[in-house]
Amino acid sequence: MGKRDRETRKNMISMILAAGRGERMRPLTDHTPKPLLMAGGKPLIVWHIERLAHAGITDLVINHAHLGAQIENALGDGSRHGVRIRYSREHPSALETAGGIAHALHLLGDEPFAVVNGDIWCEYDFARLPGRVAALESSKDVAHLVLVNNPPQHPGGDFHLLEGRLLPDNDRRPAGDARLTFSGIGVYKPALFAHLDRNAAAPLAPLLREQIALGRISGEHYAGKWADVGTPQRLEQLDKELRASQNITHA
Repeated sequence: MGKRDRETRKNMISMILAAGRGERMRPLTDHTPKPLLMAGGKPLIVWHIERLAHAGITDLVINHAHLGAQIENALGDGSRHGVRIRYSREHPSALETAGGIAHALHLLGDEPFAVVNGDIWCEYDFARLPGRVAALESSKDVAHLVLVNNPPQHPGGDFHLLEGRLLPDNDRRPAGDARLTFSGIGVYKPALFAHLDRNAAAPLAPLLREQIALGRISGEHYAGKWADVGTPQRLEQLDKELRASQNITHA
């Protein structure tokens, strides 16, 4: 690892998205924010924090809205996990993905940063992110996305990936080519969000599709363990799998 990579690894910022209301998770999320729901003996968001810390990524920004005080009370400044956490508070309601990132730009700085959805679980190696940040910074691209195999609940996928590039849906493709699903893990340049109103809700997909059409987004296919923990049933299944793998029993 060169000096540039070491500096990037040390200084890069990662944002964990934790502001969603979690409607599909009700009634579990009526009194507990989704990132604090338990799986395998620890909150979903703590899995991310620990893996980011293990990868040497210790400067974190977490946004929140619904029951956000619980997230701050549970995680504090992050020191117990070996990280530094700053919070981006969205009130009175969540600003969606792009809006939430725009709202937090003052905390994320001027360099490319990573973003991880707080409602996924995965074994993606976060130590890869600093290299993605460095590559993005030296290119004309505005984003790099991690794509995964399509889960049963999303068989149609989101984006086409060919030789490390995301392609528009209307491009001609080889026979049998299929779309992959966006994992919720990405690296972005701040410029992608700089034009947005920092206090207005805005989805991410339209921004991405606009830049894909301009040929400015790279990607990779991660084929390892990944789960979109979007319903109580999927949370229960993940919890069972994690407990079995760790020989954890319910109290």
